[in-house]
Amino acid sequence: MSKIKLVTDSSIQLTPEEVKQYDITVIPLTIMIDSTVYIDGETITRAEFMDKMAAAQALPKTSQPAIGTFLDVFDELTADGSEVLAVHMLEAISGTVNSARQAAELCHGKVTVVDCDFTDRAMAFQVIAAAKMIEAGKSIDEIVARMAEVRDHTKLMMGVSNLDNLVKGGRLSRVSGMLSTLLNIKVILEVTGGELVARQKGRGMKTIHRFVDDFVAKLALIPNVKEVGISYAGGLELAQDIAAKITAALPNVPLLLRPTDPVIATHTGDGAFAIMYYVD
Repeated sequence: MSKIKLVTDSSIQLTPEEVKQYDITVIPLTIMIDSTVYIDGETITRAEFMDKMAAAQALPKTSQPAIGTFLDVFDELTADGSEVLAVHMLEAISGTVNSARQAAELCHGKVTVVDCDFTDRAMAFQVIAAAKMIEAGKSIDEIVARMAEVRDHTKLMMGVSNLDNLVKGGRLSRVSGMLSTLLNIKVILEVTGGELVARQKGRGMKTIHRFVDDFVAKLALIPNVKEVGISYAGGLELAQDIAAKITAALPNVPLLLRPTDPVIATHTGDGAFAIMYYVD
């Protein structure tokens, strides 16, 4: 059986240790801030990005990797006869997965591309599950089936303090009609079925705190929660408070708290957070 190599994009939430442990190739996206182009994770850090976005004259622009970039990576990884499994963020917020698909068709080696229907740590749940199955010697078909199981048992909820970035970036096209006149409110979104869906809205931080308390109370009653991820774009104090509440409710469940990627932060704006978990 040929070796399977994992590829993903930089919107994923992985620790450097996980990238190294599972030998994952992470293809960076690019971000343009006031005519200056940065390479995600290479020429700009997550902390630096938040400062630069706050000072920017216009909304930063993100770009998926070029087809040629994907093709170069795929050709290199498959040159020894290996297969590639490329897992990318949901199509609703980026054309990255489509660039990967086009490159896969041009590659001489075997490349399987998966739209994971999520991003951030929710995306990592599937990628790490795939990595463990690769280590166990499973086939591509078995791995993709397992990823689908993880996907179907994953939840990603997002709190957004300001909808300007999401609306300007066109990522709320399906729900912007109900929200377009309420851009000063706090909104709770869910990523479900590969789309962003508005679940709650209200004025002031009471909306956020009420959602978090209700969410944690319900989460504490769910059996077999395997992992929780909390990511944030600015607003570390709020994210730490959410993490503390979840840890108190689920003391034996691993929890990863990290700043989100610049690509995601561009869409959500400052002060956003996401809570992600999966059950097995």
